[in-house]
Amino acid sequence: CGVRHVRARARLLAVVATIAAGAVGIISSTQTWLVATLSDGAQDGLLVAGAAALPVLAPLSLAALALGLALTIVGRVLRYVFGALSLAMGGVLAVLTAQVAFSPSASHVGSTVTEATGITGADAVAALVSEITATPWPAITLVGWIVLLAAGALTLATAHTWRGTGRRYRTDAAPAAVAAPSRPHDAIDDWDDLSRGDDPTA
Repeated sequence: CGVRHVRARARLLAVVATIAAGAVGIISSTQTWLVATLSDGAQDGLLVAGAAALPVLAPLSLAALALGLALTIVGRVLRYVFGALSLAMGGVLAVLTAQVAFSPSASHVGSTVTEATGITGADAVAALVSEITATPWPAITLVGWIVLLAAGALTLATAHTWRGTGRRYRTDAAPAAVAAPSRPHDAIDDWDDLSRGDDPTA
């Protein structure tokens, strides 16, 4: 019973952590990550959203969220695949987010500056920006990616112990072959037959 509890807890932690990390990334993509001050003083500080500072933030966060949801139903092989994907995405996002959090550059605010001023070109934008200040959101999101890395590692380490998916997700007819004949066929058996694609009236 204790072993079963540990297995269920490991699976729950991995799923919840993956979903939570993806949700943090999605929310963060709409928040202000950077404030860019222009050297000409023509504008107040430009607010740069997470999705603008890091274009891959929103799509990869959605992917992490989808992985977490899918972990609740997939079989053993896909658990390892999804665990590896979580590690890969968490690593990439952690590195990119850390760059924005600790050493933001003109490339991170380029699209926002161009939209506000009409000035294009990396050199021109860099010359126009006098200061870039990071808000707490990149650091908060970085913690989320560390959690995603931990969830991926936990998935890879414990996936072989997770309980299999319910019979409703199985397509094989093996359980029907070993059904005990010790009781009459009832309505529940008919529903089980239908879920396996068998004709209960046969």
